[in-house]
Amino acid sequence: MFKPALNAATTVATLAAVALLSGCLSSGGDATTVGESGGGTTVTPAESNGRVFLIKPGPNATDEMTKAMVQLKPKDTLKFDCGFFDLKTGIQITATEDVVIEGCGINDTVLSFRDSNTQEGFLASNVMGVTIRDLTIADSPGDAYKMKGVNHGNLLRVRAIWSSGRKTPQEVPITAANFKTAVQVKCTDPARHNPNNPNPLERDNTSPDYTVSTASGRYGIYPVQSRNILVDGAESIGASDAGIYVGQTNIAKIRNSRAAFNVFGFEIENVQDGEYLENVAECNSGGFLVYDLDNLTQYGSRSRVHKNIARNNNTYNFAVPGSIVANVPRGSGLITLAYDKIDIYDNVFENNGTAGVILTSYDMLGDPGDRRMDVYSEAVNIFNNTFKNNGNDLPQPDFATILATQGAQISSAFPMVVGLKNAAGGKGYKGGHIVWDGYQDTLNQNCALPLDKNGKPVAVDADGKPIQGNTNPNPACRYNAYKFKPNGERKVPAWWFSCINPNNKFDADSISFANFHGTRGLDALVNLNTNDPSKNLSVEYVSAIASGIPLFASEFDLSKHNCAARFGADLPKLPDFEFEPFVPSGQYAPEPAAEAVKALCEVPLKAGVVNEAAYQVNCNELSQYNLFSKADDPTSKPNGQGMPYTLNSKLFTDYAVKHRVMYIPEGKSARFLTDESRRVTSTIEFPVGTIIAKTFTFVDQTAKTETPYETRLLIKRERKDGQKYWEGLEYIWQDGGDGKRKAVLTQSGGTGSAKWDYVDTDSGVRHTGQTNAYLFPNATQCAICHANNDKEPGSSPIGPKPRNLNRAYLNESPMPTGQASHPVTGKNQLKFMCDTGLMTNCPDSFNLDDKQVAKNVPHLPKFNVPGDSGQPANSKADIEARARAWIEVNCAHCHNENGQASNTGFYVDAFRAVDSTYGICKKPTASGSEGRGNRLYDIHPGQANDSIVPYRIGPEAVQLAAKMPPLGRSVVQDEAVTLITQWINTVIDASYKNADACQENNQSGGGLPLVGGLPVLPK
Repeated sequence: MFKPALNAATTVATLAAVALLSGCLSSGGDATTVGESGGGTTVTPAESNGRVFLIKPGPNATDEMTKAMVQLKPKDTLKFDCGFFDLKTGIQITATEDVVIEGCGINDTVLSFRDSNTQEGFLASNVMGVTIRDLTIADSPGDAYKMKGVNHGNLLRVRAIWSSGRKTPQEVPITAANFKTAVQVKCTDPARHNPNNPNPLERDNTSPDYTVSTASGRYGIYPVQSRNILVDGAESIGASDAGIYVGQTNIAKIRNSRAAFNVFGFEIENVQDGEYLENVAECNSGGFLVYDLDNLTQYGSRSRVHKNIARNNNTYNFAVPGSIVANVPRGSGLITLAYDKIDIYDNVFENNGTAGVILTSYDMLGDPGDRRMDVYSEAVNIFNNTFKNNGNDLPQPDFATILATQGAQISSAFPMVVGLKNAAGGKGYKGGHIVWDGYQDTLNQNCALPLDKNGKPVAVDADGKPIQGNTNPNPACRYNAYKFKPNGERKVPAWWFSCINPNNKFDADSISFANFHGTRGLDALVNLNTNDPSKNLSVEYVSAIASGIPLFASEFDLSKHNCAARFGADLPKLPDFEFEPFVPSGQYAPEPAAEAVKALCEVPLKAGVVNEAAYQVNCNELSQYNLFSKADDPTSKPNGQGMPYTLNSKLFTDYAVKHRVMYIPEGKSARFLTDESRRVTSTIEFPVGTIIAKTFTFVDQTAKTETPYETRLLIKRERKDGQKYWEGLEYIWQDGGDGKRKAVLTQSGGTGSAKWDYVDTDSGVRHTGQTNAYLFPNATQCAICHANNDKEPGSSPIGPKPRNLNRAYLNESPMPTGQASHPVTGKNQLKFMCDTGLMTNCPDSFNLDDKQVAKNVPHLPKFNVPGDSGQPANSKADIEARARAWIEVNCAHCHNENGQASNTGFYVDAFRAVDSTYGICKKPTASGSEGRGNRLYDIHPGQANDSIVPYRIGPEAVQLAAKMPPLGRSVVQDEAVTLITQWINTVIDASYKNADACQENNQSGGGLPLVGGLPVLPK
């Protein structure tokens, strides 16, 4: 029998100590040392009335940290001692509140995640009240600090950093020997040019301070879809997207922080009520960004940017080609894009090669096709700033990126366009202190107020602007009547583009202001000299003929933006805002005492009878629940009312065979879900006391063996206040010492090796293979996938939805099992539950076909059985139905409007139309370099080789930050990749909604007509 090789500590003695530990902690009084096992030294400090789990550096740090983090309750602290930590998994907390993660100083506690099996260094999901402080996270595979769905999150005196030259031959790894000095990064001389750029004149491509790398993680600090966020005293070094970011969040303050050598230093995206105060952005590609991105849950407004310094942001843009931040021109102090109401004041913008401030719109980048979003920045209030030496070092176009994208991304030519147009206006080939693309909209008189998903007009704010998000349909036109008077005149200054006050201090070393009119006039310029395209964009040629081309030369009249003189009033200064008060919910009960656990779990068991009373607690051994007729065989006949079930399409987990059993308590029933299309993440409704068991085995048919690896339990419980919730428990099978096997509670998870050789019972396909990286998830990892904002709290079920249960039961294993002899075998599972009283609220009748599929209940097909959709086998309709079934089961529990990936705007439930929200011509929001694979769109009709979805589930996605699903997949499910690729290439075409948004030849969309290639331009 093949046994899993565990890397996690799973001895019975240690686990027993962990289980007993939480039960003997007091909740008040003097500080008391409780124990030394299971998460480090544990004390109860009088000042916090909570526990402190102290983790020390060393080989056991990962296990101790994991055991501690899954126990965190309100008022608890997870504390890292001084020193360097080499951690193999990330810090993940979910579904708790009022907890602290801390080190002993930003320079003294360094947590390295270089070899981590999770994407984030720190992840807080659906947490109310969390503070992380006084430490550094280094070399996380993806984001360093991520907060998703957090209310009241504080990041205080923390640093995110990636080793200089991350994953390149020039890498200088941060180690235990050098971390004290390696985390101290100065900004003296950034690398201005891409070393891969084939331009011999660009020699300034190294920096003595730090070497940037596309292979670095995406975001340093990344709160998203959150509320009441404070970032104070933080630092980010080397992020391949944004260093310090807040997105789709309400009420956020970023202050006293520094960002250096990131693509963007600071980023506010789709935020309502944001603030940058007293920060320093230096040696990034761009310093500050305030903008809206399309197809997201909300659009932003009202941000204040004041008392900051943006200097020397001249590092070449090292983002992966095709990403949104790859459009950022090197040398940008601050950029606004499609965001209304920004106060920019009391800042210093100096030594930025392209411009101090860039005011631009999606007319410059290309209309994203999301008509819920306004594509212009308006009501930008710029006053009392200091501008020095901006725009005097325009970068040349990034030929490497242009070649890598076959001309699809030419936005690096933006500074060249500005320089040419300023030169045509007589100011020389340079940028400026403030540059504006000059694009303006006019009243769209025939566009009515858009409708919400229920067909009613959307709500509007105090200005009459629609309150929109991607949960509403994309309207046919972009409504903008709120900006205009009935006669079509713009409301000024309220909806004028920018008010630039005379009290700004502009040094004479640069152009104070330039309206360069976007890309207008470039077509005419090129057409004038098609016989010699090499001259089309030379400064001499442009200067000679530009006067005859309307809107080609820049205008430099700043008086049009003196709102007080022109309109009789300045924009009102945005008011300060305060954080909402933190009010604990009080719903989190303490762990039960050890005596209570013992009284419920260590009891005599009756043959065939489930120990139902034990559902209230976490028993140390799986056998103590008495779920199976053979305690050492989780494939044996279930006890009590246990009913084995299977799903039409299943979540892939390294070709493990799964045995699912639901245990509904005696005298109780589940409730049928009648409105699946309106509750797409919901399963059938289970009563309190339900236990759902899922056992993962690996089968070797040639050796006639089946080895249980783990059994995961989901148990529905109820708190004293009446709140119902689900607890997820992980039991790992091991040698019991008496010739039998047993499953022991292992909430800290682990990894193991596995191999398989069997024929799939649904498809008849033989699967063979092996892995050395099979994942046993820890309790927090389970909750991250199983928790949704619209479901019962905790680790609620994912699989048992009516549409996925609508089939005849067939045990998944090709080996003989006790569960295969259960009376449900061969019968429709839903009807069996209704006939036996296990479920109520059932349909009046089941219209079963010859495959035992109910025709009057939604049916998710088996993805690997052609024709199971009810359509002709391998027809376009059949391929799409099966592809969508696989995507829903493997992706939709996170990719839905309330899931862990809701911030992406990519939602894939089976009832949703296949359009932009489903990924058609949708650009990713936060995939990073490894997550894109140099592909532009989630789904590019007819072009699987340019679609991110098949890349991330396929063999090319070898890095952790690229793989999807991110947990439970160390090998590729080949048949799924084949199906998804076939669907995109042969079924999805131009008839799909939003298919016209894929810009085939020019991702920048600005219409840069670079006939004959891009010239080398003078400095």
